[in-house]
Amino acid sequence: MKILVINGPNLNMLGIREPDIYGKTTYAALVALIEEYAQKTNIEVEQYQSNHEGDLVDKIQDAYGKFDGIVINPGAYTHTSVAILDALKAVAIPAVEVHISEVDKREKFRQISYVRLACVATITGHGVDGYTEAMDLLREKYEG
Repeated sequence: MKILVINGPNLNMLGIREPDIYGKTTYAALVALIEEYAQKTNIEVEQYQSNHEGDLVDKIQDAYGKFDGIVINPGAYTHTSVAILDALKAVAIPAVEVHISEVDKREKFRQISYVRLACVATITGHGVDGYTEAMDLLREKYEG
């Protein structure tokens, strides 16, 4: 199984940005965690991070025909990006939305997710472990 892991804006600042909300795990540590887990579970994984909405859309579109699943943490674009929603719908690759914090219990605007409309599941509030949970979910449900 091939999974694309996409991280949106400010995820590259993990460990620095509001550690009381997002934890102290750095982005480099998250990347390593995902790589190690992928090796252990025989998943081919590619990881991508951008602070730019169009780059995220391009990456999703480029995944068409190349990946079996997408794990996506769109960051703040979760709450604003119809473009990312449309890209996910266009490629129709099973996707799992991941958020490190429990967004449904935070500010009212964070409780809106456009991206969720194109995802098979959402994992929130499980810290960086949410990524490996999302990979497991995709592997168990869609591996063929």
